[in-house]
Amino acid sequence: MDQFTVHRGLVAPLDRANVDTDAIIPKQFLKSIHRTGFGVNLFDGWRYLDKGEPGQDCSRRPLNPQFVLNESRYRGASILLARRNFGCGSSREHAPWALQDYGFRAVIAPSFADIFFNNCFKNGLLPIVLPDSALDRLFADAAVFPGFELVIDLGEQRVVSPDGSIAFSFEVDSHRRWCLMNGFDDIGLTLRHADLIREFEARRLAEQPWLGRTLGPSN
Repeated sequence: MDQFTVHRGLVAPLDRANVDTDAIIPKQFLKSIHRTGFGVNLFDGWRYLDKGEPGQDCSRRPLNPQFVLNESRYRGASILLARRNFGCGSSREHAPWALQDYGFRAVIAPSFADIFFNNCFKNGLLPIVLPDSALDRLFADAAVFPGFELVIDLGEQRVVSPDGSIAFSFEVDSHRRWCLMNGFDDIGLTLRHADLIREFEARRLAEQPWLGRTLGPSN
């Protein structure tokens, strides 16, 4: 998992509440357990004018000119603004995978659905909770100023504009912050103790050698 310390990026405003995971990555694309390849189908039902299916060449599909991510000024955005209850609906982990594969490193919203919120941290995507008043300011600036960027400092737990005119503090669990800053997902945390795990397995096998036997084919 990539480390997250300080990130500066272009901001895209998705001014919708209750964005569910089926809108983030529709169900027909959940046929892979690999974490990559979902970015082209992020918000598929909103980005394109036709119905998306797995394996399509998305470069040939008609784009919805009214959808924010299709506006040229927001191409390459890595910070997404959203409204309340972002990530509601089913618990699919593909939702943060799709956001991250598209290029987003953080989502800022007044609130998130619990399972989506937890899945973000497990996959290196930073969900930031700010009050509605802060989001109103950020949405307004993203609309008025082309190329509007923000700097997210996870160590300082602050969202600031590059010129310092905007600054908001946010809360994040200390363990989750440490994991993101060091690039550790659950597997990475476990592998930090790989030597101890190997020692335990070797000792257990020596003390209980029958655990190493394999069963032959059944008759």
